[in-house]
Amino acid sequence: MEGDKYWQQFLDETTMFNNIVLRHLLPSSWWVTLPHFLQTWLRNFVAGTLLYFISGLLWCFYIYYLKRNVYVPKDAIPSNRAMLLQIYVAMKAMPWYTLLPTVSEYMIENGWTKCFFSISEVGWFAYITYLAMYLVIVEFGIYWMHRELHDIKPLYKHLHATHHVFNKQNTLSPFAGLAFHPLDGILQAVPHVIALFLVPIHFRSHIALLFIEAVWTANIHDCIHANLWPIMGAGYHTIHHTTYKHNYGHYTIWMDWMLGTLRDPEDDSCQKAQKVQ
Repeated sequence: MEGDKYWQQFLDETTMFNNIVLRHLLPSSWWVTLPHFLQTWLRNFVAGTLLYFISGLLWCFYIYYLKRNVYVPKDAIPSNRAMLLQIYVAMKAMPWYTLLPTVSEYMIENGWTKCFFSISEVGWFAYITYLAMYLVIVEFGIYWMHRELHDIKPLYKHLHATHHVFNKQNTLSPFAGLAFHPLDGILQAVPHVIALFLVPIHFRSHIALLFIEAVWTANIHDCIHANLWPIMGAGYHTIHHTTYKHNYGHYTIWMDWMLGTLRDPEDDSCQKAQKVQ
Protein backbone atom coordinates (compact mmCIF):
# COMPACT_ATOMS: atom_id res chain seq x y z
CA MET A 1 0.00 0.00 0.00
CA GLU A 2 2.81 2.41 0.87
CA GLY A 3 4.45 1.65 -2.46
CA ASP A 4 1.23 2.39 -4.31
CA LYS A 5 0.89 5.73 -2.50
CA TYR A 6 4.47 6.61 -3.36
CA TRP A 7 4.03 5.97 -7.11
CA GLN A 8 0.68 7.77 -7.05
CA GLN A 9 2.66 10.97 -6.45
CA PHE A 10 4.20 10.65 -9.92
CA LEU A 11 0.80 10.09 -11.52
CA ASP A 12 -0.60 13.12 -9.70
CA GLU A 13 2.38 15.19 -10.86
CA THR A 14 1.99 14.27 -14.53
CA THR A 15 -1.76 14.87 -14.28
CA MET A 16 -1.02 18.34 -12.92
CA PHE A 17 1.41 19.04 -15.81
CA ASN A 18 -1.24 17.87 -18.28
CA ASN A 19 -3.87 20.17 -16.79
CA ILE A 20 -1.55 23.19 -16.68
CA VAL A 21 -0.53 22.90 -20.35
CA LEU A 22 -3.68 21.56 -21.98
CA ARG A 23 -6.24 23.55 -20.02
CA HIS A 24 -4.62 26.84 -21.03
CA LEU A 25 -3.90 26.01 -24.67
CA LEU A 26 -6.60 23.67 -25.97
CA PRO A 27 -10.40 23.38 -25.70
CA SER A 28 -11.24 20.81 -23.01
CA SER A 29 -13.34 18.84 -25.50
CA TRP A 30 -10.13 17.99 -27.38
CA TRP A 31 -8.38 16.23 -24.52
CA VAL A 32 -10.35 15.79 -21.28
CA THR A 33 -11.84 12.39 -22.29
CA LEU A 34 -8.53 10.98 -23.53
CA PRO A 35 -6.73 8.28 -21.51
CA HIS A 36 -3.96 9.58 -19.26
CA PHE A 37 -1.20 8.27 -21.57
CA LEU A 38 -2.61 10.15 -24.57
CA GLN A 39 -3.11 13.31 -22.50
CA THR A 40 0.55 13.11 -21.50
CA TRP A 41 1.64 12.62 -25.11
CA LEU A 42 -0.52 15.58 -26.23
CA ARG A 43 0.94 17.76 -23.47
CA ASN A 44 4.49 16.79 -24.48
CA PHE A 45 3.70 17.43 -28.15
CA VAL A 46 2.21 20.88 -27.47
CA ALA A 47 4.99 21.85 -25.04
CA GLY A 48 7.74 20.51 -27.32
CA THR A 49 6.34 22.35 -30.34
CA LEU A 50 6.05 25.62 -28.43
CA LEU A 51 9.56 25.27 -27.05
CA TYR A 52 10.95 24.54 -30.52
CA PHE A 53 9.34 27.57 -32.12
CA ILE A 54 9.86 30.02 -29.24
CA SER A 55 13.55 29.16 -28.72
CA GLY A 56 14.22 29.00 -32.49
CA LEU A 57 12.45 32.25 -33.36
CA LEU A 58 13.94 34.24 -30.48
CA TRP A 59 17.46 33.00 -31.19
CA CYS A 60 17.18 33.59 -34.95
CA PHE A 61 15.79 37.08 -34.36
CA TYR A 62 18.68 37.89 -32.02
CA ILE A 63 21.60 36.56 -34.08
CA TYR A 64 20.33 37.25 -37.62
CA TYR A 65 18.55 40.60 -37.11
CA LEU A 66 19.35 42.35 -33.84
CA LYS A 67 23.04 41.33 -34.06
CA ARG A 68 23.24 41.06 -37.84
CA ASN A 69 26.86 40.65 -39.02
CA VAL A 70 28.10 40.59 -35.39
CA TYR A 71 28.02 36.83 -34.77
CA VAL A 72 27.33 35.51 -38.27
CA PRO A 73 28.61 37.10 -41.53
CA LYS A 74 25.88 38.17 -43.93
CA ASP A 75 26.79 35.50 -46.49
CA ALA A 76 26.57 32.80 -43.79
CA ILE A 77 23.00 33.59 -42.70
CA PRO A 78 20.77 30.70 -43.81
CA SER A 79 18.01 31.42 -46.28
CA ASN A 80 14.36 31.45 -45.26
CA ARG A 81 13.91 28.44 -47.54
CA ALA A 82 16.54 26.45 -45.61
CA MET A 83 14.96 27.32 -42.27
CA LEU A 84 11.45 26.45 -43.52
CA LEU A 85 12.75 23.07 -44.69
CA GLN A 86 14.25 22.46 -41.25
CA ILE A 87 10.94 23.36 -39.59
CA TYR A 88 9.09 21.03 -41.96
CA VAL A 89 11.41 18.08 -41.16
CA ALA A 90 11.25 18.79 -37.41
CA MET A 91 7.47 19.09 -37.29
CA LYS A 92 7.00 15.83 -39.22
CA ALA A 93 9.07 14.14 -36.51
CA MET A 94 7.68 15.98 -33.46
CA PRO A 95 4.73 13.61 -32.81
CA TRP A 96 7.21 10.72 -32.68
CA TYR A 97 9.86 12.57 -30.64
CA THR A 98 7.35 13.32 -27.91
CA LEU A 99 6.47 9.65 -27.52
CA LEU A 100 9.81 9.16 -25.74
CA PRO A 101 9.14 11.40 -22.70
CA THR A 102 5.58 10.04 -22.65
CA VAL A 103 6.84 6.45 -22.42
CA SER A 104 9.45 7.42 -19.82
CA GLU A 105 6.77 9.07 -17.67
CA TYR A 106 4.58 5.96 -18.00
CA MET A 107 7.45 3.73 -16.79
CA ILE A 108 8.18 6.11 -13.90
CA GLU A 109 4.50 6.22 -12.85
CA ASN A 110 4.46 2.42 -12.72
CA GLY A 111 7.58 2.18 -10.57
CA TRP A 112 9.78 0.48 -13.17
CA THR A 113 12.70 2.92 -12.88
CA LYS A 114 15.03 4.28 -10.20
CA CYS A 115 13.35 7.70 -10.31
CA PHE A 116 12.63 9.42 -6.99
CA PHE A 117 10.00 12.05 -6.38
CA SER A 118 11.56 14.63 -4.05
CA ILE A 119 15.12 15.83 -3.47
CA SER A 120 14.41 15.68 0.28
CA GLU A 121 14.30 11.88 0.01
CA VAL A 122 18.03 11.68 -0.77
CA GLY A 123 19.49 15.09 0.21
CA TRP A 124 21.28 17.65 -1.94
CA PHE A 125 24.68 15.92 -1.98
CA ALA A 126 23.22 12.64 -3.23
CA TYR A 127 20.99 14.52 -5.69
CA ILE A 128 23.97 16.32 -7.26
CA THR A 129 26.01 13.08 -7.31
CA TYR A 130 23.20 11.16 -9.00
CA LEU A 131 22.62 13.98 -11.47
CA ALA A 132 26.31 13.99 -12.41
CA MET A 133 26.22 10.20 -12.90
CA TYR A 134 23.07 10.51 -15.00
CA LEU A 135 24.69 13.15 -17.24
CA VAL A 136 27.83 11.01 -17.66
CA ILE A 137 25.67 8.08 -18.81
CA VAL A 138 23.76 10.37 -21.18
CA GLU A 139 26.97 11.83 -22.62
CA PHE A 140 28.48 8.36 -23.09
CA GLY A 141 25.29 7.00 -24.66
CA ILE A 142 24.67 9.90 -27.04
CA TYR A 143 28.30 9.92 -28.20
CA TRP A 144 28.20 6.25 -29.18
CA MET A 145 24.69 6.41 -30.61
CA HIS A 146 25.65 9.43 -32.72
CA ARG A 147 28.93 7.85 -33.83
CA GLU A 148 27.24 4.59 -34.85
CA LEU A 149 24.65 6.54 -36.84
CA HIS A 150 27.63 7.67 -38.92
CA ASP A 151 29.74 4.50 -38.91
CA ILE A 152 26.96 2.00 -39.73
CA LYS A 153 26.28 2.96 -43.33
CA PRO A 154 22.62 1.80 -43.60
CA LEU A 155 21.79 3.81 -40.45
CA TYR A 156 23.45 6.87 -41.91
CA LYS A 157 21.82 6.46 -45.32
CA HIS A 158 18.28 5.82 -44.10
CA LEU A 159 18.25 7.87 -40.86
CA HIS A 160 21.03 10.33 -40.09
CA ALA A 161 21.55 11.66 -43.63
CA THR A 162 18.24 13.50 -43.25
CA HIS A 163 19.93 15.78 -40.70
CA HIS A 164 23.21 16.12 -42.60
CA VAL A 165 21.52 17.64 -45.62
CA PHE A 166 22.31 20.81 -43.66
CA ASN A 167 26.09 20.62 -43.99
CA LYS A 168 27.32 24.19 -44.47
CA GLN A 169 27.28 27.26 -42.26
CA ASN A 170 24.78 29.00 -44.53
CA THR A 171 22.37 26.07 -44.30
CA LEU A 172 22.53 25.59 -40.53
CA SER A 173 20.26 27.45 -38.12
CA PRO A 174 18.73 26.91 -34.67
CA PHE A 175 15.78 25.28 -36.43
CA ALA A 176 18.08 22.49 -37.65
CA GLY A 177 18.41 21.32 -34.04
CA LEU A 178 15.41 18.99 -34.31
CA ALA A 179 15.44 18.40 -38.07
CA PHE A 180 16.00 14.64 -37.92
CA HIS A 181 14.37 11.48 -39.17
CA PRO A 182 11.99 10.59 -36.28
CA LEU A 183 13.80 7.35 -35.38
CA ASP A 184 17.18 9.12 -35.47
CA GLY A 185 15.99 11.77 -33.01
CA ILE A 186 14.52 9.13 -30.70
CA LEU A 187 17.67 6.97 -30.78
CA GLN A 188 19.86 9.92 -29.81
CA ALA A 189 17.58 10.73 -26.85
CA VAL A 190 17.21 7.10 -25.67
CA PRO A 191 20.24 7.34 -23.31
CA HIS A 192 18.12 9.68 -21.15
CA VAL A 193 15.64 6.83 -20.66
CA ILE A 194 18.24 4.07 -20.26
CA ALA A 195 19.84 6.13 -17.47
CA LEU A 196 16.56 5.92 -15.52
CA PHE A 197 17.23 2.22 -14.94
CA LEU A 198 20.87 2.68 -13.95
CA VAL A 199 20.99 5.58 -11.52
CA PRO A 200 18.45 7.28 -9.21
CA ILE A 201 17.29 10.57 -10.70
CA HIS A 202 14.88 13.26 -9.57
CA PHE A 203 11.64 13.08 -11.60
CA ARG A 204 11.31 16.77 -12.46
CA SER A 205 15.02 16.97 -13.32
CA HIS A 206 14.65 14.10 -15.79
CA ILE A 207 11.66 15.75 -17.50
CA ALA A 208 13.42 19.13 -17.55
CA LEU A 209 16.57 17.64 -19.09
CA LEU A 210 14.57 16.00 -21.88
CA PHE A 211 13.05 19.34 -22.84
CA ILE A 212 16.31 21.24 -22.36
CA GLU A 213 17.53 19.04 -25.23
CA ALA A 214 15.38 21.12 -27.59
CA VAL A 215 17.02 24.35 -26.44
CA TRP A 216 20.51 22.84 -26.43
CA THR A 217 20.22 21.42 -29.94
CA ALA A 218 18.99 24.79 -31.20
CA ASN A 219 22.05 26.41 -29.63
CA ILE A 220 24.64 24.05 -31.13
CA HIS A 221 23.32 24.59 -34.66
CA ASP A 222 23.74 28.39 -34.72
CA CYS A 223 27.41 28.16 -35.90
CA ILE A 224 28.61 30.62 -33.21
CA HIS A 225 31.77 29.44 -31.44
CA ALA A 226 31.42 30.49 -27.80
CA ASN A 227 34.76 28.89 -26.80
CA LEU A 228 33.58 27.73 -23.36
CA TRP A 229 35.82 24.78 -22.46
CA PRO A 230 34.86 21.91 -22.08
CA ILE A 231 31.43 22.61 -23.61
CA MET A 232 30.66 21.01 -26.98
CA GLY A 233 29.28 24.23 -28.41
CA ALA A 234 28.22 25.28 -31.89
CA GLY A 235 31.80 25.84 -33.08
CA TYR A 236 32.56 22.16 -32.53
CA HIS A 237 29.24 20.99 -33.92
CA THR A 238 29.59 23.05 -37.10
CA ILE A 239 32.83 21.14 -37.78
CA HIS A 240 30.89 17.90 -37.27
CA HIS A 241 28.44 18.97 -39.99
CA THR A 242 31.26 19.70 -42.44
CA THR A 243 33.67 16.79 -41.79
CA TYR A 244 31.17 14.08 -40.70
CA LYS A 245 33.83 12.32 -38.58
CA HIS A 246 34.60 14.64 -35.67
CA ASN A 247 32.87 16.02 -32.56
CA TYR A 248 30.13 13.45 -31.94
CA GLY A 249 29.72 14.54 -28.30
CA HIS A 250 26.67 16.22 -26.90
CA TYR A 251 27.25 18.51 -23.93
CA THR A 252 31.03 18.23 -23.54
CA ILE A 253 34.17 17.43 -25.54
CA TRP A 254 35.34 14.67 -23.14
CA MET A 255 34.25 11.62 -25.12
CA ASP A 256 35.72 12.98 -28.37
CA TRP A 257 38.95 13.90 -26.57
CA MET A 258 39.30 10.44 -25.02
CA LEU A 259 38.49 8.56 -28.25
CA GLY A 260 40.45 10.71 -30.72
CA THR A 261 37.55 12.26 -32.62
CA LEU A 262 37.90 15.82 -31.31
CA ARG A 263 38.61 18.66 -33.72
CA ASP A 264 38.97 22.08 -32.14
CA PRO A 265 37.45 25.13 -33.90
CA GLU A 266 40.49 27.20 -32.88
CA ASP A 267 42.85 24.77 -34.64
CA ASP A 268 40.49 24.67 -37.62
CA SER A 269 40.54 28.48 -37.89
CA CYS A 270 44.33 28.56 -37.72
CA GLN A 271 44.63 25.97 -40.51
CA LYS A 272 42.25 27.95 -42.74
CA ALA A 273 44.18 31.17 -42.07
CA GLN A 274 47.47 29.48 -43.01
CA LYS A 275 45.97 28.21 -46.28
CA VAL A 276 44.81 31.73 -47.14
CA GLN A 277 48.32 33.10 -46.50
